[in-house]
Amino acid sequence: MITKSVTMIPATKRVGTLRIDAEEKPKLRVAAYCRVSTDSDEQASSYEVQVEHYTNFINNNSDWVLAGIYADDGISGTSTNKREEFNRLIQDCMDNKVDRIITKSISRFARNTLDCLKYIRQLKENNIPVFFEKENIDTLDSKGEIMLTIMASLAQQESQSLSQNVKLGLQYRYQQGEITINHNRFLGYTKDEDGHLVIEPTEAEVIKRIFKEYLEGASLIQIARNLEADGILTGAGNKKWAGTTVKGILINEKYMGDALLAKTHTVDFLTKKRVKNNGIVPQYYVENSHEPIIPKTLFLQVQEEITRRANLKNKKGSITYSSKYALSGITYCGKCGEIYRRLHWNNRGKKSIVWRCLGRLTKTKDCDARTILEEDLKQVVVDGINRVFADEGRIKEILNLSIRKLLKAENTVEIEIVDSQLQAMQQQLLNQSSKNQDVTKIGEQIIQLKEQKHNILLGKALNDNSKQRMSELLEFIDKSEQENLEFDEVLVRRLVERVEIFDECITIKFKSGIEVEIQN
Repeated sequence: MITKSVTMIPATKRVGTLRIDAEEKPKLRVAAYCRVSTDSDEQASSYEVQVEHYTNFINNNSDWVLAGIYADDGISGTSTNKREEFNRLIQDCMDNKVDRIITKSISRFARNTLDCLKYIRQLKENNIPVFFEKENIDTLDSKGEIMLTIMASLAQQESQSLSQNVKLGLQYRYQQGEITINHNRFLGYTKDEDGHLVIEPTEAEVIKRIFKEYLEGASLIQIARNLEADGILTGAGNKKWAGTTVKGILINEKYMGDALLAKTHTVDFLTKKRVKNNGIVPQYYVENSHEPIIPKTLFLQVQEEITRRANLKNKKGSITYSSKYALSGITYCGKCGEIYRRLHWNNRGKKSIVWRCLGRLTKTKDCDARTILEEDLKQVVVDGINRVFADEGRIKEILNLSIRKLLKAENTVEIEIVDSQLQAMQQQLLNQSSKNQDVTKIGEQIIQLKEQKHNILLGKALNDNSKQRMSELLEFIDKSEQENLEFDEVLVRRLVERVEIFDECITIKFKSGIEVEIQN
């Protein structure tokens, strides 16, 4: 029988990546990782204390040598993606520059269970342990990973609970109408010492200009080019303006002094990813939250104009709004309802500019509406304007009568009633939500009241808009000394709302509500 022979081979490694020789025991290269989760003065002090603590702690151990203090200041622990010092520490471990890591607690290391275990196992494969002081866990210990999994899960739950508490805190502030807005890139506003939005006068003039130019017929791109030409910077300080930037300003309710809160929401507390809120979580609309730059009536006029331009469509899709010519987008076919488009025509060698029905042009509709020369169309519009000015007395009487009717139709009582109902509902919502009761029904009622109020305000804005246009026309008639005007793009944009072409006549509807018919 063969006798077994067993020879012990001494360990040549201990904790870390250094070899052990018989005569010399090299010191372990120990690194410390610190993190604070906020940038407040108190926590910044805590950060400095941690750095000092670990420097002394490592230097006081005769078997250790300080490999470095790695400290992330003011960054959330839920994900390691943005923690530069943490990532540098892991890389140094992989590059054999560190033998051991010490940190205060699991929550300082990571509040994400998956991240925590991933890096612990990666370090263990390289024989590098992590020691958590608070939990007294050493990852090279046989029980270390079991305890670590439990404690890391608790840390993640704590982070999730903290995130939920922050959400509830924000929701409560929203319900109270307290707004928090980042003003750094907010053109037209800045903040005072108390953190309230205040108007920045120079930038506010830019906002007013944008709204004015849009209502005068300019397109988004045209407004952007005008601003660039004048060297005006965006809210972010860029020289280049985009049409989308202009559109964002035109639809931002904050410029009329209101604020819609919770436009986005966080979908994952770990990644902090935010997406547009499409009704997943409640939103809060705060009226008169700060001083407006644009009057509500003017803001609502712009929203109406945005809708009007967006609805310039035919069966094949949308037609891009053109602001190059005053008659673009306001000239329609009396037969099929499509818009008329400006064309360069070459008819039997004779070049001319004409306007033609889009339904007939694209053959999307069975329409035989006539084609009209641009010079003839312009002359008809001029004739319509001159006819209005020629009968000055009758036109003034009609306009004044219309203004009186609009003034009589105004009803502020209805708005006050809706406001009172909204206030009562909001209070009921607060009471029930604080008791964790179902608030779905109340929420739906609040939405209905909001829509009702919006419709009332929209009607008032349209009335105000009509009054303003009538007053402008009266003022223009008073100041006009010319008996026969010529075609003027600016004048047409200011006065004319719609031109409709029929076989026998052309009707011109003015923004004041007056309509004239010019026979062929």
